[in-house]
Amino acid sequence: MKKDYPKNSNVIGQTLTLDQFFRCVIQLEASQPSRQQRAMVEESFNFLKEFSKDKIIYGINTGFGPMAQYRIENEELEQLQYNLVRSHASGMGAGLPDQYVRAVMLNRLNTLALGGSGISTPVIDQLVLFIEKGIYPYIPEHGSVGASGDLVQLAHLALGLIGEGEANYKGENRKVADILKEIKAEPIKLQLRDGLGLMNGTSCMSGIGLLNVIYASRLIKWAVLIGAVINEIVRSYDDSYSEFLNRAKKHEGQQRVAAAMRRCLETSKLVRKREDRLFKDIDKVGNGKPIKEKVQEYYSFRCIPQIIGPILETVQNAENVLIDEVNSTNDNPVVDLENKHVYHGGNFHGDYVALEMDKMKIAITKLSMLCERQLNYLMNDKLNDIFPPFMNLGKLGYNFGVQGMQFTATSTTAENQTLSYPMSVHSIPNNNDNQDVVSMGTNAALLTKKVIDNTFQVMAIECVAIAQGVDSLGCKSKMSVAGQRFYETVRKHLATFEDDQPRSKQLGDLAEFLHENDPQIEIF
Repeated sequence: MKKDYPKNSNVIGQTLTLDQFFRCVIQLEASQPSRQQRAMVEESFNFLKEFSKDKIIYGINTGFGPMAQYRIENEELEQLQYNLVRSHASGMGAGLPDQYVRAVMLNRLNTLALGGSGISTPVIDQLVLFIEKGIYPYIPEHGSVGASGDLVQLAHLALGLIGEGEANYKGENRKVADILKEIKAEPIKLQLRDGLGLMNGTSCMSGIGLLNVIYASRLIKWAVLIGAVINEIVRSYDDSYSEFLNRAKKHEGQQRVAAAMRRCLETSKLVRKREDRLFKDIDKVGNGKPIKEKVQEYYSFRCIPQIIGPILETVQNAENVLIDEVNSTNDNPVVDLENKHVYHGGNFHGDYVALEMDKMKIAITKLSMLCERQLNYLMNDKLNDIFPPFMNLGKLGYNFGVQGMQFTATSTTAENQTLSYPMSVHSIPNNNDNQDVVSMGTNAALLTKKVIDNTFQVMAIECVAIAQGVDSLGCKSKMSVAGQRFYETVRKHLATFEDDQPRSKQLGDLAEFLHENDPQIEIF
């Protein structure tokens, strides 16, 4: 029976874009393949069913992995697919959040809809149903080595589609069988290679990875805005983010960051022009004594385009690679419908994703280090010579300002530095050495997620320190429009304070706000 899809849905299975991914996964828009793609899936399934009748095809009439040397009898073929799913649904650890499960399901749906996997159309329909209804099977963090795809995590997804295991539905963790009964739906019946087709791909690591791209991009936007505001309140000179200086270096990311900073600060009354100060009246300064005002700011202020620029380009490159991955047939074997052939290989291998996640993890760790160093400058009155120690607006020695928060930022940044060690080099052979070089792509993606979440926390603390700094100087009215909006955003979550109170909840709320909201500055 053909399914009638909502008219306002994304059409996938052709070329999924990051915007479509965002609308489906974050804005909860429905998604499904086109009728043409669905017809291709059905044709691919029918071809593979006929083609495999008198041939040895991996995962259809053989065992799996090293067990591929064993022929499976015809009457056992369907049960073989169930055995695969149930045996590999053996992951452990916390379940992925619903948003990440939705990303995994969308990515698996998209790649299966390409018609290269030979799965049956009920698999497509069930994935669409789970996405539309918001049924999120338990998918554990631990299990994938990222080589024969995300076997363990995707087995848990497949388990839900066949009506087994547990899932989160409307905020409650329940048995999938009960959920399906409630919505009057049936479990799918696995056919031919449906179990293997669901499991044997990179959709878990790439789903987490694309969400990492979205949130890392948001981090970068906030960091650029913060970089502009922090230069503004310390009254830096404007040449470090000038058009000429940054055009002199040929990197697009650096130029974009500098341009974004200029746009943020174009209405500021605080930033200084070097030609108005240090390029004239030289006889009025010096004479053997130190120049009172800084000739140049510290690197964490002056080199923001050069630091965030490569981070920006790293995230953009990861986006390109991941979009290619989710628009690829990334399992094994692969059906060539045009030439009526089946190819055995390793499109399930996750090194493309793993390497990009490792690079992004390193880049975002560097971003957290930038935030921490900027924070440290604000905290240390001997460095800045502008603000009270620890942004303490109360009684020095009696009150403590942002001192306690700084410990958290430093500790969290240190954790990022440890987590940033590349995961993709931790290849451990397993599966009787059949999987002798593996990617660890899902581990890399999950660690990158942790680094991103940590960085939002460090950034939230820096935001509070900046807002305290604005209050200590009483300079809000002279700030740029962007700077004033930033200040007001921070103050909605945590008001100006002089006294000492526990503020973990407010910091957490601010970090969550930064995570979930775009600062609306043009950079990408």
